[in-house]
Amino acid sequence: MDLQNLAYAITQVAHNFGAVAVVGGALLARWPIRLEPAIQHKLGWLVLGGWTVQGASGMTFSAISYAYYGQFPDLHGIAIAALLLKVLCAAAGFVLAAIYLRYSFRWSNTRCDHVWSGLFALAATALTAAAFLRWFS
Repeated sequence: MDLQNLAYAITQVAHNFGAVAVVGGALLARWPIRLEPAIQHKLGWLVLGGWTVQGASGMTFSAISYAYYGQFPDLHGIAIAALLLKVLCAAAGFVLAAIYLRYSFRWSNTRCDHVWSGLFALAATALTAAAFLRWFS
C-alpha cells in the first residue's frame, strides 16, 4: 500500500466533509426558511468546525508533500491565486463564524441573515477556488 496516497486520500476525505459543513451549514441556516435561533447557533458550530477542518486539512496536504518530497507543492500562476483565495476565505469564514457564535444572540434577524449570506458566499468562493487550484496545479 502506498502510504503517501493513503495519507492524501484520508486528508481529502476530511477536506471534503469540511467543505460540506461550511457550504451546507450556511445554506441550511439561511434558506429555504428561517430556522430557530437555537438551531442556527448549532449550525454556527458546525460551520466553525468545518472551517477549522478546511484549514487543518489544507495545511496537512502541504505537510504530506513536504514529508515525501522535501518541499512544498510547486504552485504558480492561477493555482497560487486560488490557494490564496481559499486561505483568505477560510480565515474570514472562521472569524465570521466565531463572531456569529459570540454575538448573534444580540443581533437582529436581518443581521444574522447577512452573516449567514456572507458565510455562504465565502464557502462557495472557497469551493470554486478549489476547482481552479486542483486543475491549475
